[in-house]
Amino acid sequence: MRPSRDIEMSAYRPWKERWKEDSWAPGSVASTHGASDYSHDAIHGRRRPPRSGTPPLRRFLDSFKRDPGRRVTPGPVANPTGARNQHGSDGSPRPENVPTRQHQGAHYFDLHAANVNTANTLLSRELKGRHLQMIAIGGSIGTGLFVASGKALSTGGPASLLIAYCFVGVMVYCTTQALGELAVTFPVAGSFSAYSTRFLDPAWGFAMGWNYALQWLVVLPLEVIAASITIGYWNNNLNRSIFITIFLAAVIFINLLGVKAYGEAEFVFALVKITAIVGFILLGIVINIGGFPDDGYIGGRFWSSPGAFNNGFKGLCTVFVTAALAFAGTELVGLAAAEAVNPRKSLPTAIKQVFWRITLFYTVSLALVSLLVPHDHPRLLGAKSAADASASPFVIAIESAGIAILPGVMNAVILIAVISVGNSAIFGSSRTLAALADQGQAPQILGYVDRRGRPLVAIGAASLVGLLGYLADLDRQTDVLSWLLAISALSIILTWASICLAHIRFRRAWAARGRSPRELAFRSQVGVAGSWLGLALNLLVLAAQFWTAVWPLAGSPGILPPGSPPHTRTAREAARDFFLQYLCAPIVVAFYVGYKVWYRTGVVRIDEIDVDTGRRDFNLPVLLAHERDEMRAWPRWKRVYKFLC
Repeated sequence: MRPSRDIEMSAYRPWKERWKEDSWAPGSVASTHGASDYSHDAIHGRRRPPRSGTPPLRRFLDSFKRDPGRRVTPGPVANPTGARNQHGSDGSPRPENVPTRQHQGAHYFDLHAANVNTANTLLSRELKGRHLQMIAIGGSIGTGLFVASGKALSTGGPASLLIAYCFVGVMVYCTTQALGELAVTFPVAGSFSAYSTRFLDPAWGFAMGWNYALQWLVVLPLEVIAASITIGYWNNNLNRSIFITIFLAAVIFINLLGVKAYGEAEFVFALVKITAIVGFILLGIVINIGGFPDDGYIGGRFWSSPGAFNNGFKGLCTVFVTAALAFAGTELVGLAAAEAVNPRKSLPTAIKQVFWRITLFYTVSLALVSLLVPHDHPRLLGAKSAADASASPFVIAIESAGIAILPGVMNAVILIAVISVGNSAIFGSSRTLAALADQGQAPQILGYVDRRGRPLVAIGAASLVGLLGYLADLDRQTDVLSWLLAISALSIILTWASICLAHIRFRRAWAARGRSPRELAFRSQVGVAGSWLGLALNLLVLAAQFWTAVWPLAGSPGILPPGSPPHTRTAREAARDFFLQYLCAPIVVAFYVGYKVWYRTGVVRIDEIDVDTGRRDFNLPVLLAHERDEMRAWPRWKRVYKFLC
């Protein structure tokens, strides 16, 4: 029997030939494996839209329609009646070693159908290696680094700033390695929520999916508000609504153009941010050596006076969540794997780049910031909100050196970074919502995907939430920003912890099937031990944030008036302070418990975990042998480089 064509083998053919043969040819095998071998092209009749003889306007309007025979999702997974048989609710046979287990009642969740639906995503696969690399390297560099690091510096001091960012950097590195292994093996729609559903518990997958979607949904209005505030650096008299409209329209337009446009936009945005950070590092070294206009060599002066730490150990714990928010978005590369042309080739390289981004763009740049800006600088203490770019320590450092033009340039870079994160917010939330719909965990209409592979309804829903950005004109703008930020504050920590736990469970299920890690297309460089470490560090951050939420720092911006001891708070103020920092946790618990009570789902046992559906590893021994032969001809320096990058 002639073996099925594999999209991974297509990497060695010319791009146009691959596109014609693998993306549009009826019957080509896309992504699934084993007993659930389906092609969304074959099932849904995907074909190349007609281009000749059709007016351009008609072609444009037709691109928003589904192909004939397409459904919102391949099949229902959450069913209101009846018991399941040995076939999924989509009619597909179940893989071996995956027993049928259900709640014999009015509602149940079909786990196998959910796995098939996410594996046969209708999303367009157009992201290339360079897109994934830039998404991994600079995709999440935004206000978390350029602006919020100033609040972290004033709260914990320079030593706490570096310790917290290095701590979270180790955590993120372990998490992205685990994510890389899962995403290369299973480049499915929804990524994190799908892995939690498949390897942990459908109820937890539901909670994590909506948790991640809500994170990005609230980030969008936050970022457009931040962009409008940044414009005030040049002219503070203009109405912010004007710029909120412009920025919203820009990021919505980019996402409506399709995933390739998103990838190209992020490629350009990331280049600008990376260039700016490298330039700042070089400039910061020169400033530190040469000194400010009225002073000489700076060195570590500000570490001695006003000091390396501020607010002691509690100050350090308070900085942890700020650091985690700065790294939020690193995991987007895993979400984008479902829309990559060749994830097995491009995703490992992108995952390895994360280490260098953590080392260079965060650790080195913030080390210089801590040398150039004292933690008691008036601008840091006077920040009006987490989006106030005027309190950016990067801008303060350049202005303190007496350089006239560069502060404006740095603010322009901050503006680009803010728009970039807003762009990623629509991408991340829309893909997560569409995947939740595919799994029957969100309204099915959110899974609508048009002929160009765009989840239009999900993009529209995310865009509507962006209209909250117009709240920037309210008198109590700071309160609005604080509560929006509270919804997403811990979201990313829970997501990362779930990724690590899903990887641990996957490896256990993989070993239980008698399979070796050598059979995987990509293995985490830190292995299962790294996932355990990442999980432990995430839990430590959650514990530290709980402590600082219950007993916050006196004088923390937006929490207590300066100089007020904690015991002077009323019960209402204490509850407000707690939920401003820990609101995400009760939301996730409510989602999890509610779904579990309704569908009576249980933890997926190791012998029930499906390690085949959606797995891309056709002809893997042939591919690996070919790559080993190619590597033998490489010089030593190239082998070291490829291992690291």
